Amino acid sequence: MGFYEMRKPFEQNVHYFLKWTAISFTIGGLGGVAGGCFAKSVAWVTSFRQSHDWTLYLMPFAGLLIVWLYHVFHEDKNRGTNMVIDSISSDAEVTLATGPLIFISTVLTHFVGGSSGREGAALQLGGSLGNLIGKTIGLDEKDKKIAIMCGMSAVFGALFGTPVAAGIFSMEVVSIGVMYYAALVPCVFAAFLGANISRLMGVPAEHYQILDMPELGMVEACYMVLLGMMCALVSIGFCMLLHRAEKLYRKMFENPYIRILVASGIFIAMTLLSGTREYNGGSMQLIEHAMEGHVRYEAFLLKAIFTAVALGAGFRGGEIVPTLCVGATFGCTVGTIMGISPSLSAACGMAALFVGVTNCPISTLVIALELFGGEGLHYFAIIIAVTFTLSGYYGLYSSQKFVYSKTRTEFINRKSNK
Repeated sequence: MGFYEMRKPFEQNVHYFLKWTAISFTIGGLGGVAGGCFAKSVAWVTSFRQSHDWTLYLMPFAGLLIVWLYHVFHEDKNRGTNMVIDSISSDAEVTLATGPLIFISTVLTHFVGGSSGREGAALQLGGSLGNLIGKTIGLDEKDKKIAIMCGMSAVFGALFGTPVAAGIFSMEVVSIGVMYYAALVPCVFAAFLGANISRLMGVPAEHYQILDMPELGMVEACYMVLLGMMCALVSIGFCMLLHRAEKLYRKMFENPYIRILVASGIFIAMTLLSGTREYNGGSMQLIEHAMEGHVRYEAFLLKAIFTAVALGAGFRGGEIVPTLCVGATFGCTVGTIMGISPSLSAACGMAALFVGVTNCPISTLVIALELFGGEGLHYFAIIIAVTFTLSGYYGLYSSQKFVYSKTRTEFINRKSNK
């Protein structure tokens, strides 16, 4: 190959690098600001709610407002994160109203204590932002998909402070078995910039300390396999619960206003009967208790039910933080019963449930390392491999595609089970 033949692809690569460095810095900067504002808003309403128990009784009003807002902006059929995933794998469009609506509705949900997370808002807010910027600067359809992934990474990184995982997750979550490597540079750059801007705004990065980590031996390795098998069953059950709850609500109550009023009543009654507010909102305190090694045995089941009741009816937010909470409390419970480091078991349970519901093993391993540090690498690798394999083709996102089989080297191209 001659010099001039070699120079052309090199020049194309340099052009790609410079072009996407500029675009990713734009999206990452705006995504960092948006993510920082969103995180601080959720933190403020959460703090207010925890100091004022009466906010729970505003749940019906918040629910009606959320439904009304989506109706006014003609987003009644907005599919949330599934719509963002479809915009990357197909020609679906992320609507302009998606970002502002998910921002406001998630803050309202957390204000009244609806069991939800933040990452759904991160992916939708970031995807909407990336799509808007891509349109504004005139990107073609293929490049616009990269811009959407770039926005998802930026806001995800801003919220969780896990930039490496954020950069990889948006490339991995769309099509299991295929990574969109064309988005590697922009997603990683945007995620790091978004995370750093968010930190400058005073949003702390998520990090947990494993209190007791025994040396990995045959007994501990076998325990991780067993825990991974159990977590696979829990992740399947959690996905089924969320999907079935939504279908049941829609079947029984066609009117979305009635649907969310009924859900509000059920949620308030459940909260009062449980005698605690630990299952309201993101339940970050439950995760902290699990990492310290002491939670109620039934906590994982109750958190799953509270989440299904709220999100299935139309309250907004995300499923990942509740997933991490279910995993932490379940792992802690199993570790306590088995007598093997409840704190380590909680951390591994979080990783296992994350991979079980997202089907993203690489992102899961990276986020585990960013959340807990590198000392647990071998534990995380074992449990992630086991749970990913045994959780089958279930997942939180119905638009997610499995391009290749989990158990055979063959092309299957199927969507996740509902």
